[in-house]
Amino acid sequence: MRFTAEITSDGVCERSFTLDDIPGVLWSPAAAADSSDGAQARPLVLLGHGGGQHKKAPAVVARARRLTACGMAAAAIDAPAHGERPKSESDQRCIATIRELMADGEPVISQIATYNAELAVRAIPEWQVTLDALQRTGDLGGTGPVGYWGLSLGTTLGIPLVAAEPRITAAVLGLSGLTGHDTLAEAAARITIPVQFLLQWDDQLIPKDCGLALFDAFASREKTLHANSGGHGDVPAFEPDSSLRFFARHLIS
Repeated sequence: MRFTAEITSDGVCERSFTLDDIPGVLWSPAAAADSSDGAQARPLVLLGHGGGQHKKAPAVVARARRLTACGMAAAAIDAPAHGERPKSESDQRCIATIRELMADGEPVISQIATYNAELAVRAIPEWQVTLDALQRTGDLGGTGPVGYWGLSLGTTLGIPLVAAEPRITAAVLGLSGLTGHDTLAEAAARITIPVQFLLQWDDQLIPKDCGLALFDAFASREKTLHANSGGHGDVPAFEPDSSLRFFARHLIS
């Protein structure tokens, strides 16, 4: 991992990095970033951005800064074919098909699910090697508890990651659903950690029945459904506060 830039403002240290060809950002309390004595292991939340977004999308940055205000660190990387990552010809064809269907008012959940499943195969090992490298940085003070937050694309990539990665012990997910693709259902069935799931009742991309089916598929003994009215992009402003409380309960002793 090579850190390429650092900005400190309002008590938050934002450090851009590259790991092989993976670009990412680590946010941590400024005092922790300045410390070299290896303080107590700090909780880390991995942030998965939405489709068509990137590691420094405004919502991702805002969430990261709020997590650091609670004493946690946060990290995000560009998903394959997003942000600074190149798009293959296959990526471009899939994206063009989805955009054409959306422009015509046609259902796109099946096409999105298929494409996201392909991205997940590429994203899971990238997140795992990134987590390996992050836990070796002085900012975190060791191998503290790890959480995952991601909605929409962040969920369809995050579910197989959470299922495969035992270091992740709590997750906030949502704005995704089952469409008959067994891979996502099978991964959700392997998840037993606490899950908070967000669902938009009037989601124009993910029918609520598909979202409810995904929530039902989680094997977690502690799972909470937050259902709100509104479309895909209308998650209420109070939900970030709920996510912070969820991670504080499960990651901060």
